[in-house]
Amino acid sequence: MTTEQITIFDTTLRDGTQREGVTLTAEDKTRIAKELDALGVDYIEAGFPASNPKDLEFFEGFDASQLENAKLVAFTRARRPNARAEDDPAVTLLTGLSAPVACIVAKSWKMHVEKVLRTTVEENLASVRDTVEYLSKAGKEVIFDAEHYFDGFKDSRDHALAVLRAAAESGATTLVLCDTNGGTLPTELRAIVEETVGEFRGLPHVNVGIHTHNDSGCAVANALVAVEAGAMQVQGTINGVGERCGNCDLVPVIANLQLKMGEPVRAGENLSRLTEVSNYVSELMNLTPDAHRPFVGRSAFSHKGGLHVDGISKDPSTYEHVEPESIGNTRRTPVGELSGKNSIRAKAEELGIEAGDEMTVLMEIKKKEHEGYHYEAADASLALLISRTAGEDAPLFDLESFRIISEKRADGATTTEATIKLLVGGKRAISTAEGNGPVNALDRALRQAIEQHYPELSDIHLSNYKVRILDEHRATEATTRVLIDSTDGRRVWGAVGVGENIIEASWQALVDGLEYGARTSAVAGSKSGGK
Repeated sequence: MTTEQITIFDTTLRDGTQREGVTLTAEDKTRIAKELDALGVDYIEAGFPASNPKDLEFFEGFDASQLENAKLVAFTRARRPNARAEDDPAVTLLTGLSAPVACIVAKSWKMHVEKVLRTTVEENLASVRDTVEYLSKAGKEVIFDAEHYFDGFKDSRDHALAVLRAAAESGATTLVLCDTNGGTLPTELRAIVEETVGEFRGLPHVNVGIHTHNDSGCAVANALVAVEAGAMQVQGTINGVGERCGNCDLVPVIANLQLKMGEPVRAGENLSRLTEVSNYVSELMNLTPDAHRPFVGRSAFSHKGGLHVDGISKDPSTYEHVEPESIGNTRRTPVGELSGKNSIRAKAEELGIEAGDEMTVLMEIKKKEHEGYHYEAADASLALLISRTAGEDAPLFDLESFRIISEKRADGATTTEATIKLLVGGKRAISTAEGNGPVNALDRALRQAIEQHYPELSDIHLSNYKVRILDEHRATEATTRVLIDSTDGRRVWGAVGVGENIIEASWQALVDGLEYGARTSAVAGSKSGGK
């Protein structure tokens, strides 16, 4: 085999963008590519330049030499049946790009050759040979993706292996076995990978790779057993984004290879950046991160039960399979009506504040949760509740009143205006602002009134707004819970508000989020010398 270390092939920017609702600009792709490179992935497949102008724009504008760790990969298909590679623009286009690696996909399932391509097995093999040889002679490192390999192998072992052999004999350095439909189970997949690796063990210039999809929920498991069976490259995407149910998620793959399987990968050298990269990709794809993602999710190391919290306080390994810091995550202790004093003490320590009288805090939490408050995703409101219970409340301002006016015009346009009157810094302030809704208008008016006193608020913006009706049977008189997430670009924190009036509930969450952000920003600033 050509390498002794497993290589990570990231296709977030190509296969990942086939997820419904996801689209990336050329600039987005550039930013993600640089993050993946810094993480230490070995290959970055950035798109299919012959398929759309946006991908071509990226490849023409991105100099592959900018990457310090990864090799840039351009994707294409094998040349059309009954044609020549040198006459197929989807193939020849790659020779003029700076990407040093070409990834070629071709059919390895006999049924697809005959029913989809409508050609013969012989012509399909010729297409593979011609395309791989053409790009190899053009100086490209060629990675060959055998589409539907496992279905093809089960249908006709000889044909599937013949397709791989055609690619290997023509210059491909990695033969990637693709579970394109995502329906193969780990035991079956492992056996096929093991047999395939054995077939090519005599070719020292060739590696076998694995590319799995998650339609049966086995993408990561399949990738890991493939490595155990001899695969030397894993293809996948950050957060498992991709078509249908997604691709193999490289986040747990990298972590498991590095921490549990004794298969160190180059990306594993920067494992503490894994959570940051995962969240960064979600942000640019405009996807809300799943809090329960393995390793990197906000709740991945979250301990709520009293027994768990007690165990963690004595030895984290009692309820954690790895150290959260090793992958850039943090331990959390959400509290609620089922919590005990240990949970309050641990949560206060996590938040960097004094717990005070834990039993008093716990009784206040139980009372508030009975009213509909929920603090598991509202650390900002919880921190303020603990401080207020200890008599340490120092509000940013004192509210006199606020008023909201919404107007729908004859032309169909709707405007919302908020006016706020309050005391800040001992002085009365009045502010009016328009917004695209009542919460946005309130946020703008409040900031106008107090930002000169708290300039740190300029770095804080609202990142999420959620509403839940708690007692639907009361219809329009129902109690509403509002959760608002805020961020300063480095951290994200949640605040909660509850009331029969949705505006009042939103106001509570808005104020808690800003107050917590201002307080913690001031603390961070004092610790860093105000810089």
